[in-house]
Amino acid sequence: MKIEVRAYEEKDLPAMIQIWNEVVEEGIAFPQEELLTLHTGKQFFASQTYNAVAICTDTRKICGLYILHPNNVGRCGHICNASYAVHSQYRGLHVGEQLVTDCLAQAKLFGFQILQFNAVVASNVHARHLYKRLGFSQLGTIPKGFRMKDGHYEDICPYYREL
Repeated sequence: MKIEVRAYEEKDLPAMIQIWNEVVEEGIAFPQEELLTLHTGKQFFASQTYNAVAICTDTRKICGLYILHPNNVGRCGHICNASYAVHSQYRGLHVGEQLVTDCLAQAKLFGFQILQFNAVVASNVHARHLYKRLGFSQLGTIPKGFRMKDGHYEDICPYYREL
């Protein structure tokens, strides 16, 4: 399957919101608990530094997305953060890898020097393997840093990579 990653357009919002909400509803990766509506989704994505979508070139369907934004302000404003969401039908097909690779390039273009992930859930082994393969370093472990949908807590592992 061939994927094209490009900047999002307003027409992409319904598909982006559906994919984002799918991950939020699963309750095992994103810290958000509130689902996006068309109104809140438009605001949310507009507030990011950059958003991209992954499109399957055969079907022209959006199969994933990412958001990129500063991780902090001021003296720490050179560090950015990102989140990735892949539609469940396309997981395991290396869509995430293409999203992260594009994100690294975009982050550098926006002048960021470090990409940091604050809360990678320890049980998210596919993401953790991908980040390691792409040169990210794990900073440690925060015990019980993430409340799963079922209410139990899992460790989170922050990661970073210089750009």
